This record gives sequence, structure tokens and C-alpha cells, in this order.
Amino acid sequence: MTALLAAVEYGGDFTLPEVGELFNFPAFGPLGINRAIVLIFIATFFAGLLFVLAFSNAKIIPGKLQLVAEAIVEFIREQIVLQIIGPDGLKFVPLLVTMFMFIWFNNLLEITPFVNFPTTSRIALPIFLAAISYVLFVFLGFRHHGMGYLKDVAFPPGVPKGIYVLLTPIELVSTFVLRPFTLAIRLFANMVAGHILLTIVFLAIHAFLALKFPGIIVGVLTFAVSPLAVGFELFIASLQAYIFVILTAVYISGALHPEH
Repeated sequence: MTALLAAVEYGGDFTLPEVGELFNFPAFGPLGINRAIVLIFIATFFAGLLFVLAFSNAKIIPGKLQLVAEAIVEFIREQIVLQIIGPDGLKFVPLLVTMFMFIWFNNLLEITPFVNFPTTSRIALPIFLAAISYVLFVFLGFRHHGMGYLKDVAFPPGVPKGIYVLLTPIELVSTFVLRPFTLAIRLFANMVAGHILLTIVFLAIHAFLALKFPGIIVGVLTFAVSPLAVGFELFIASLQAYIFVILTAVYISGALHPEH
């Protein structure tokens, strides 16, 4: 941001937009729908469309789209559900696949041309997703173990009794208070940081390319490395969707098998 201000001071005709333009979108229409809500609907539509097109005419020898969809489902089934939850977690595969695709497509809006805004950088969406995960694992824990689930969380087996004085409050707060917040904040913070990073990169290109020598050199160099920034954010967008789903699987496993 200091570099952009320097570009303006150097004599360029570039004007810095207000920071609020990155996140604040006015509502339009009587229902209060804004750009972020429309983008969520669009991302959800295309995430669902991928699977509809892939499996509407499924074949024994899959085509490219069916192969991609099957690979996603197989990865979550084999590498997340079976590895973390076990065979009794297979019934959660549809939920976790849906969660992964929803988060991933909303994250990918960050690098989508003419959009460049991840809807997961609005805190309401990560909180909503974290709430689903939280309600699910708490419900499963009490449904399968009754009040014994609370006992298993508060008093993990194999710990000296004197340690429970410190451990019990930590475990209760960690499980029932901090988990949803850490899930939401992790996704939110990473996508906000990525959104700001790409914004600064693209603004720097626009600002410095408008200058004469030697300022234009900065613009050319920034333009040259911009694909690396986009590629890095593609990796982060995929990684954050994976982390959210794998942590949800860990919490489900802890609810079903608290002794572990």
C-alpha cells in the first residue's frame, strides 16, 4: 500500500479507491440482496451443475467431467472419511463433499476474472458453515453417548486425576466454545488476506504501468509475478476448503468415538 501511495506521489494519474470498496456492496431490490449474495448463489449453482452434468449420464468408462467428479468424491471418501472417521462415517460423505464444493467454489471467486471477490471473506458465510459443523458434531455426540459425551470431553481417559483441575475447563471451552470460532476465523482470515493481497498486486500493476521510467519498471515486474500470486491464491482457496472439511471430519469422529 505504501508503494501505491508512492506511485501517486510520483506523478501518476492513478487514484486509490476506498478500502470499503473491497468488501461493502450496497443492496439492490426490495429483498436486500447484494453482490455477495448473488455470487453465493452463482457459486452454489455451478458447484451443483458440475455434479449434475457429471452423473446425469454416468458411464462405466467415465468421461473427463465424470472422472473429475468421481475423483473429488473418492478423495473425500477414502482420504478423509475412512481415514479419520472410519466406516461408520460413510453416511457423512455427501455432506462433506457438498461442504467442500460449496467452500471451494466460493473461494475460487477470488481469482475469477471480473469477479475477484471470495464470498468467504464475508464473516457471515464462514460463521454459517462453522455453525453447521458445530451443531452436527454436538448433536452426534449427545445422540450416541448421552450425557456420557460431556463426561468424555471434560475428563479424557488416561490422565492423572490432579490434572483434571486444569484440563477439564480447557477441554470444555476448546470443544464447545472455541471450535466454531476457530473454524470460521481460519477460513475468513485467509480469504480476506488473499483478497487484499491480489487487490494490492493488481492495483500496483495499474498504478506503476501508468508511470514513466523508472517507475514503470515496478509495474512490469509486478505484472510478471502476478501469475504466481494468482497461483498461490488458487492453492490457498483449495487448501482452506480441504482444511475446513477435514476438521469437520475430525470433530465428527471425536463425537462418535470420544474415547479416542
